[in-house]
Amino acid sequence: MIFDAHSDLPTFVYDERREGKTRVLEGNFERFFNGIGARVMAIWTRPDRRNNATRYALEVLNEFLKDVEESDSFELVRNTDEMKGVIESGRVALWLGLEGGEPIGESLDLLEVFHRLGLRVLTLTWSLRNAIGDGVFERTNGGLTNFGVEVVGKAEELGIVLDLSHINEAGFWDALDVTSFPVIASHSNARKLCDHPRNLKDEQLKAIAERDGVVGAVAIPGFVDSKRPTLERYVEHISYMVDLMGYRHVGLGFDFVYYLRGWSGKGVEGFEDESKIPDLLGKMKERFSEREVEAITFGNFERVFERVIG
Repeated sequence: MIFDAHSDLPTFVYDERREGKTRVLEGNFERFFNGIGARVMAIWTRPDRRNNATRYALEVLNEFLKDVEESDSFELVRNTDEMKGVIESGRVALWLGLEGGEPIGESLDLLEVFHRLGLRVLTLTWSLRNAIGDGVFERTNGGLTNFGVEVVGKAEELGIVLDLSHINEAGFWDALDVTSFPVIASHSNARKLCDHPRNLKDEQLKAIAERDGVVGAVAIPGFVDSKRPTLERYVEHISYMVDLMGYRHVGLGFDFVYYLRGWSGKGVEGFEDESKIPDLLGKMKERFSEREVEAITFGNFERVFERVIG
């Protein structure tokens, strides 16, 4: 069973429902949830919607919540006890995330509102700058703003997991300076194996492990290998991070995007979508013990969420 720490499916649900479709997740269960027990459903503010990010995020959230209510196979959860109960009932536990803090603008009150609506995972930035800090694709390297520091403190108070994927290196270290909580990088790989700015350097990986956090290995081709992104290479990222950080600090954050409109990129060869999860598990069982596989595929993120959220 898989705990997938990052999915953009709310965008897909929003687009489909805006065309009049209903029960989108239910109708695509076999396609999207093969082997998934828990998944972070991240609301991403498209670059062309950044000027009205709050409205857009709430519209996406509204369609997503309606779709979950119409389903029999899913439930939005707010703590780990709820997650365990949903899984025991044979359904999939869905966590709500924000991929980038654009929807909260410069308001801690809005962060609290999103928390009341179910938010439990906050990716501080997407790859661009927002009021919290700079993303990895910004020319500058400004780190966290004063407001960003306040956001970190408010997230701790509310019980929201901080996600350091997408933030630039200065912001990464700033976040660790102002929190003592475990943090995650929900969908990032090892920079040593693939020199992409969205991947993490060894020092960053070790710092997350020292905080008892977890890094979710991401299945985006450009983050796996610049020349030949394959399932084997993806598993090499997992192995490298396990060797560097320890198996208790590595998880899975697939970030599959093949279903997004306008996406023309190819997937990781041999791991293009959820139907290939059994192949991934087979490769992992060749390299890791049963205990390690269970931790990487589910238990590690469960531990962090239990500690931060409850």
